[in-house]
Amino acid sequence: MEALLNTGSTIDEGRLAKGGSKYTDDYTKECAVCWMCAEDFTSLGCPEKVAVISRDRKYSVAVTPKVTEAMRTGQVFIPRSIWANVVVEPDTFSTGSPRYKGSPVFVEPTDDEILSAEEVVMKMYMGGK
Repeated sequence: MEALLNTGSTIDEGRLAKGGSKYTDDYTKECAVCWMCAEDFTSLGCPEKVAVISRDRKYSVAVTPKVTEAMRTGQVFIPRSIWANVVVEPDTFSTGSPRYKGSPVFVEPTDDEILSAEEVVMKMYMGGK
């Protein structure tokens, strides 16, 4: 499924991040999620996990789908976090800030493991070390 990815803070994401709890299970449960509408969730086959994949298909991250009436068809939301950073469009258009809103992505069911924040850093930015 093609979608537009928006990211942003949630109250609990901010509380956990500012409180120094980025490596906790609570942070993973709050941020390793992809909010979507019920229609999109059903069209994907009601999966337990989804992969959010960058437009160029070079990067992907496994997250838990979260069905909510806050989302419209074709739009998904990941709280501001390392999981969102994996697939956010890096273009800054000379602003110094990447495209945190409206990044085209693909969303597909997956059996991939949902990684902790530390595991994402190790895999994506430290070459798996």
